[in-house]
Amino acid sequence: MNLQRRRFLRLAANATTFLVVAHIALAQAYPTRPVRLIVGFAAGGTTDIVARLIGQWLSERLGQQFVIENRPGASTNIATEAVARAPPDGYTLLTIGSTNAINATFRDTLSFNLNRDFVMVAGLSRSPLVLAVNPAVPVNTVPEFIAYAKANPGKISMASFGAGSISHMAGEMFRMMAGIDMIQVPYNGSAPMLIDLLGGRVEAAFDNLPASVGHIRTGKLRALAITTAMRSDALPNVPTLSDFLQGYEVSAFIGVGAPKNTPTDIIIKLNKEINLGLAHPNIKARFAELGAEPLVLSPAEFTKLVADETEKWAKVIRAARIKRE
Repeated sequence: MNLQRRRFLRLAANATTFLVVAHIALAQAYPTRPVRLIVGFAAGGTTDIVARLIGQWLSERLGQQFVIENRPGASTNIATEAVARAPPDGYTLLTIGSTNAINATFRDTLSFNLNRDFVMVAGLSRSPLVLAVNPAVPVNTVPEFIAYAKANPGKISMASFGAGSISHMAGEMFRMMAGIDMIQVPYNGSAPMLIDLLGGRVEAAFDNLPASVGHIRTGKLRALAITTAMRSDALPNVPTLSDFLQGYEVSAFIGVGAPKNTPTDIIIKLNKEINLGLAHPNIKARFAELGAEPLVLSPAEFTKLVADETEKWAKVIRAARIKRE
């Protein structure tokens, strides 16, 4: 081996060592400034609630503020596109959920690809949706609601927290399986949707349970059914939709993602800290109160969940011929 080649190999080895040390140092120091966690819905909804819980935990654990930034619009796609274009340095993160997985098929003109342009960091929560009506609607059960809708075809408003959201898909599945005709009314998040549902400007909605459970407990909304196969401990007296429509089952997930090429050491550090938070008694108790379950996953497990959910909803959308209006 000649002298020039030995020198080249030594320099290459030194450069590799430097990069490894630099990555380790970066992860150990991270974060050195505030981190933005972008939420694609308006403040006050389930994703926002969960994001703020974990954001506070991370702020306390890592010594820098994890700032929740709400960017509602286009059913999370405004927020998702912004994070896809952000520097992959760990300082801009995104809440990723069922709506993102649905939009991969529902919206065919996206400028990003969820599975290609993001690295999955950690899960946060999984929860049922709830079919709720304004108390002025003269129904108390799912069969009564179906009969009421059939008697008033095309007149009952079924609100969702976004076109292409899990709320929208839950409503479409219900409409098709029940054989009823309702008006789909999309909003830019759960909070503005609930304002109109509480005010009687729309009659019914499918919402993530954590955002609606407080209004249901106080009687401001009437819960007709839960969308998961099993009843929720948060509302044990509310039946499941599958009790009336066999095979109906929908649940929503929330997690955290980052732009692709974000350093692996930072992803691992965030995953560890988030999972520690999800295991903390205070956060577990808050989730239980809201009707949600902690979703403790590794980055690889969360990546698989997102891919599986994307494929699942693609099949539903194509089979049911659900189209963007």
